Amino acid sequence: MQTIKAAVCHSFGDPLVVEDIHLRAPQAGEVEVTLSAVAICHSDISYADGAWGGSLPAVYGHEAAGVISATGDNVTGLSDGDSVIVTLIRACGSCGNCASGKPTICETPYDGDHGPITTTTGGKLHQAMACGGFAEKVVVDQNQVVRISPDISKEAACLVACGVITGVGAVVNAAGLRAGQDVVVIGAGGVGLNAIQGARIAGARRIIAVDMSEEKLQTARDFGATDGVLATSDKPWRAAISAMGGRGADAVIVTVGAIPAYDQAPRYLGAGGKVIMVGMPHSGALSRYEPVMLAATGQGMTGSKMGDVVIQRDIPWMVDLYSQGRLKLDELISGRWTLDQINEAIADTRTGGARRNVIVFDT
Repeated sequence: MQTIKAAVCHSFGDPLVVEDIHLRAPQAGEVEVTLSAVAICHSDISYADGAWGGSLPAVYGHEAAGVISATGDNVTGLSDGDSVIVTLIRACGSCGNCASGKPTICETPYDGDHGPITTTTGGKLHQAMACGGFAEKVVVDQNQVVRISPDISKEAACLVACGVITGVGAVVNAAGLRAGQDVVVIGAGGVGLNAIQGARIAGARRIIAVDMSEEKLQTARDFGATDGVLATSDKPWRAAISAMGGRGADAVIVTVGAIPAYDQAPRYLGAGGKVIMVGMPHSGALSRYEPVMLAATGQGMTGSKMGDVVIQRDIPWMVDLYSQGRLKLDELISGRWTLDQINEAIADTRTGGARRNVIVFDT
């Protein structure tokens, strides 16, 4: 058992508390990773606000990168000193969904209340999202990490663990976008910018960014959007459809957890198109749409968790694109903070202007 620093949530809606916690050694099939960087995702903030409930006290954080510092028994293909990306995707590999290539919706539950972390007095401490990355070190299952070149910046690499795979994967995997098709991305924040990148990489003809901020629409163009539409304008779907030549989109990617965005999303679709639901509203929030319109036009709506990725397949591909200069990662970083500054970093993220704030550890 070792003592490390972590940012702990003791009460929903209150500031996180940076304090000592205990971390046990990795058991069979697990690895310990000394973190170099962890990004702040809006999901972490929503959890800390109590939007989806959950067990407390808890350590959030799930978008991380670092170096393996210990391994348990029966770990294969990974060794001490390996540089890795750490994800929240803990997949058993044998349930029905894992066996059919859908590890992001693994059916085997994980009990974060009885994971590798405890309080210094031995009390319960929840390892949120099977990761608990707002800490100096994590112990996770070996199937949650992907080895990368040590030459890749950990600050850039950590973004791939969630925001990048979620956005790019929503377009490439969930939407199955083909070259020449048109896509609308609602929300030009961190995940939205990656969906825009995914559409560019997939060869989309028109990539329409929709956001409430003109500044964010300009950033979206820097990441590959061909057009920008202000969500605050009157019937913004009309401007988007006009930019696509009068035909609706083949795919609409909703990257924000806002009910108005979900209510409007089908209006951007063309016949046969589909809405990909990525952004996560608070529990109990309901959207309204007309089923008859979707049925009559052959449209669809589908959820996408973590971009429907298979991390050992998709992360190396995305990291290689970054190495070639074809996937922007460094440009996604808005600010760098220490663990002691995590509440300031969260407050900055709440403003909506940040793409990704990254906690950097002195390792």
